[in-house]
Amino acid sequence: MAKVISTLFISADGVAEIDPDWHFPYFDDNMGRAVGEDYDTADVLLIGRETYDSFAGAWPDREAAGGEDASFAKQLGDVRKVVVSRQPLTFSWRNSELLSGDLLDAVASLRADAASRGVLIPGSISVVQQLLAAGLVDELRLLVHPVAARKGRRLFDDGETPYHLKVTATEVFPTGVIRVIYAPTAAPGAVSYDEVKDQVPAGS
Repeated sequence: MAKVISTLFISADGVAEIDPDWHFPYFDDNMGRAVGEDYDTADVLLIGRETYDSFAGAWPDREAAGGEDASFAKQLGDVRKVVVSRQPLTFSWRNSELLSGDLLDAVASLRADAASRGVLIPGSISVVQQLLAAGLVDELRLLVHPVAARKGRRLFDDGETPYHLKVTATEVFPTGVIRVIYAPTAAPGAVSYDEVKDQVPAGS
């Protein structure tokens, strides 16, 4: 089964809608390595319409320009890109296709493909939110910036049911960015205050 992995740049207060003013000052070779490792996990990119428009408006030109980022731009161009959109699209970027049918059904099918290395969702907050609610995200890879953005769209929307997560890996970069990889897990058993009050610090 292919893993479905979400990868996001995010602020300390949970904003996943990137503002270049708080994102780029923290981008260094450590973050570049982490991003590369995330993209190397997958042979399918699943992206929302806004993310696709942003990527397609930049990366083909960067590949053609042949600069320092041309190799990564080529990797993005070569990979299969499945785009989630309610409206028909005309694609100019190679290996791009419109997701067919229901999102959850399509992702379940991609996830069940034994021949696939994995499905990566870069950005695409609304897509990630829908898949989290449906239990179809296997890993949540966050690069947490040491800044409270205070505005912008947050990853975790309002809902009745908490998402319980376990940490499978962490790394702290010299910039203060924390890379944390979560996987979904079962909720812990109910615990009352009376059961933990012996852990309260003793007064000095």
